[in-house]
Amino acid sequence: MAASDTAPAQRIRFGLYELDLVARELRREGIPVKLQDRPFDVLAILVERHGEVVTRDDFRRLLWSADTFVDFDASLNTSINKVRQALSDSAENPRFISTAGRRGYRFIAPASEVKAETPTPEASAPMLEMSPSHGRSNE
Repeated sequence: MAASDTAPAQRIRFGLYELDLVARELRREGIPVKLQDRPFDVLAILVERHGEVVTRDDFRRLLWSADTFVDFDASLNTSINKVRQALSDSAENPRFISTAGRRGYRFIAPASEVKAETPTPEASAPMLEMSPSHGRSNE
């Protein structure tokens, strides 16, 4: 995805998937895919930094506060595995997320911002005005 001078993308499409950053939803061909909060955050960071290596330290800084005591490596590994599972991706033959040595991860699939939906023909059709005599019965 190309960087732009406008606001960050709200919905991003890659392959059969769409990531809605506002609604916090991942969809495959329009059908919601279950993804917990932390794995969603990991995917959002990767997609927003498309093509760049996001280091393990970057994830630690962005997702875990300094006073949080967790097994960071296990937590990040679990989140990456859940994202890969949700995307039907694999570490051995990645289509979306590649491992960058022991440094971090990179989102590698082509991605594009989804523009605001255009109105459907029904929604954009002009409203017909009814004259006072239309739609009334003469009872």
